[in-house]
Amino acid sequence: MLPWTRAPRTPRARRTLAALLLAVAAFAAPTATATAATPAATAPSRGWNDYSCKPSVAHPRPVVLVHGTFGNSIDNWLVLAPYLVNRGYCVYSLDYGQLPGVPFFNGLGPIDKSAGQLATFVDQVLAATGAPKADIVGHSQGGMMPNYYLKFLGGAAKVNAMIGLAPDNHGTTLLGLTKLLPYFPGAEDLLNAGTPGLADQVAGSPFITKLNAGGDTVPGVRYTVVATKYDEVVTPYRTQFLDGPNVRNVLLQDLCPVDLSEHVAIGTVDRIAYHEVANALDPAHATPTTCASAIG
Repeated sequence: MLPWTRAPRTPRARRTLAALLLAVAAFAAPTATATAATPAATAPSRGWNDYSCKPSVAHPRPVVLVHGTFGNSIDNWLVLAPYLVNRGYCVYSLDYGQLPGVPFFNGLGPIDKSAGQLATFVDQVLAATGAPKADIVGHSQGGMMPNYYLKFLGGAAKVNAMIGLAPDNHGTTLLGLTKLLPYFPGAEDLLNAGTPGLADQVAGSPFITKLNAGGDTVPGVRYTVVATKYDEVVTPYRTQFLDGPNVRNVLLQDLCPVDLSEHVAIGTVDRIAYHEVANALDPAHATPTTCASAIG
């Protein structure tokens, strides 16, 4: 448990953390045992989660989309999934990290258990498509959690490319809010017990420490990280970047200085980021990403 010293002096600091803890409590459940991964059977009929889809010669690997914290297999991908389907990919998305009695808002369970759900889902996709490997695209927690699958659950043998949009690869301070936890007795226990998926993402947590021990990457996988300097959730934003071979770290504003996307937008609507995803999925046919990519 973090040591308790004294409460923050400013009313603004107290209100900020109180709001955070109220949000956590609102989604907390008595237990946090993740249920089995489920295909998005109710996904809109825009061509993804089609288990009759067979990868083409041009795009030989299925793409697995992994939503972020509080996200789900549909809402996170209403733009990116059709974007990739229209380019000829077989695309699939899953729900993971569910808490009992909490509908729609996923990614709240223990992240190591969520990685196990991803492992099961990837096996289902590979069996359905007949492909030997998949590519993974994830947003926020969904761009970080698969690294556990790659490092500890055998995923490296089944994944060709790992693409993260605003991933919290090294945890987050949430604009410094996590530094206030020592001043509030019981706050850390509330995070751990109620929403372990949030607690695991705090910079320096046991999960993040284990995840990054021994290096950021594993051999045989190509990594791409796309970040925005306006990220207000994964902070500092440069902690999203990975070190290691076969890594491409991209800052959106280096590609298009007027791109103002923050943490949510980069994963849900930003076509400049999506152009980089398409490049990472098919590097042999990559084209320069510019501001004009927003209308491509």
